[in-house]
Amino acid sequence: MARYILQRLGYMVITMFLIATFTFFLMKFLPGTPLSAADKLSEEQQAVVLEKYGLDDPVPVQYFNYMVNLTQGDLGISFQFDNREVTTIIMERIGPSMTLGVQAMVLGTILGMLLGLVSAIYHNGFLDYGSTFIAVIGKSIPSFVFAGILQYFIGVKLGWFPVALWGTWAHTVLPTIALAIFPIAIAARFMRTEMLEVLGSDYITTARAKGVNKFGVVFKHGVRNALIPLITVLGPLAIGLMTGTLVIENIFAVPGIGEQFVKAINTNDFPIIMGTTLLIAFLFIFIVLVIDLLYGVIDPRIRLAEGE
Repeated sequence: MARYILQRLGYMVITMFLIATFTFFLMKFLPGTPLSAADKLSEEQQAVVLEKYGLDDPVPVQYFNYMVNLTQGDLGISFQFDNREVTTIIMERIGPSMTLGVQAMVLGTILGMLLGLVSAIYHNGFLDYGSTFIAVIGKSIPSFVFAGILQYFIGVKLGWFPVALWGTWAHTVLPTIALAIFPIAIAARFMRTEMLEVLGSDYITTARAKGVNKFGVVFKHGVRNALIPLITVLGPLAIGLMTGTLVIENIFAVPGIGEQFVKAINTNDFPIIMGTTLLIAFLFIFIVLVIDLLYGVIDPRIRLAEGE
């Protein structure tokens, strides 16, 4: 197992290097200029700004300097915010996005799994149709529509939670629910499909023949084998939630990383674009590694295959 983890860590380093390289050169094709007020600056002033950020150097030199700084954990200085480090800006913005993402993922996964289990246990029954309907609605209607509904009825009419802004835990409730709708639908659909397949397997029939009760069959034998496809789907989805959903952040006025990332693209703030891209890429690769390790925890046969 240790050898496998070290090998995967090596692949992670190579992948991050390739992503950093590709993103760096791709940004050079973006239209516009990183100077926020280029039309108001004289040529001499523009030259001073370009020299300050090393943008007057040849592209290969800029690339080499950036990669050297990157190995030292330096993501550079933002063009948009004078004398502010990219790391500081990202750390300030990632907190709200991570909070909403983790809460939405936990809520969505738990409720989705429960809906999927209910659908599978009571297949072709009233509860199955009801759970399936909820899953279809959650996947078909965009989250920003649910956000508006939650703001109007729960925030304005009932006054239970704040409509927008960021501060206390109460401010996270409505955006968390809005973000959790899609994970609920995904988890419910996959859990139902996998559980129906698992419950129709021969070993489940054998367990029932031995006198194992219905819920024992479902939770002791069925759920574990149904989790692998579900984890595969929810892993990448978790990254999208934890790194910010731009529309929801804008609707609820959440100062998250998604909003900052879009602003950086509009202003050609290369360091922030690079830093955010690398953060998302690292989280995605790390989650994939965690998922692979969870496979072995859930299904011992996978660990056996790796050992061979």
